[in-house]
Amino acid sequence: MTLRILLLNPNTSADITDLLAREARAMVGEVEFVPATAAFGPRYIGSRVGAAIAGHAAVDAYARAAEGGRPLDAVILACFGDPGLAALREIAPCPVIGMAEAAIHTAAQRGRRFALLTGGARWVPMLEEFVAALGMADRLAAVRCVPQTGAEIAADPGRALPALAELANRCAAEDRADVVVLGGAGLAGLAARLAPSVRVPLVDSLAAAVGQAIALARAGGTAGTGQTVPPPVDSVGLSAALTCLVSGDRS
Repeated sequence: MTLRILLLNPNTSADITDLLAREARAMVGEVEFVPATAAFGPRYIGSRVGAAIAGHAAVDAYARAAEGGRPLDAVILACFGDPGLAALREIAPCPVIGMAEAAIHTAAQRGRRFALLTGGARWVPMLEEFVAALGMADRLAAVRCVPQTGAEIAADPGRALPALAELANRCAAEDRADVVVLGGAGLAGLAARLAPSVRVPLVDSLAAAVGQAIALARAGGTAGTGQTVPPPVDSVGLSAALTCLVSGDRS
């Protein structure tokens, strides 16, 4: 049976969701990617408060997507900061793959030192903390960013390509990175376009997440976090789908 993978965009930009779905389907034709966009929250996630809101929005979007229909084989949380990842893994009965976590682990398998390249200056300290939380701070060469946000890069990728190429090469030359991760939904698909201009391997964060989602889905079972479904809880002000999910009604 064809794998069914939820491609969950925790920001409210449908254009970003369309980009992710288009790129994912181009990578793997035999998988059914089910796109889902957050129902509330920021159009672009570029701050701590935006990421906090997106964590709620991600769980809500999962609850709506999981209602009825054929069960999901995996979930891809398609934001480079992985907001809500632990909560999704707690509640979902299938593997949940965070785009940032997947890309970082992929980069660590391709080189001793890796750099992260993204859009938006506020992401720099947030991603440094993210890598440290994964226990991989000693492998991180640098986090660098271009001035454009991920949404702006997605809207006009050609304008951002020269700056991305320059920074990727600086990661290699100045930071001694063996591999560079292009981080963010808005940068999906750009690795192939940048590769001829960059001296080290590039990791497309969406491609890394797609590859891991397929591998875990085919392996069967959950993501192996050791977590159990939380006990039912009463709630106020949540969407109908999320209310059912947290109340224990997962039919």
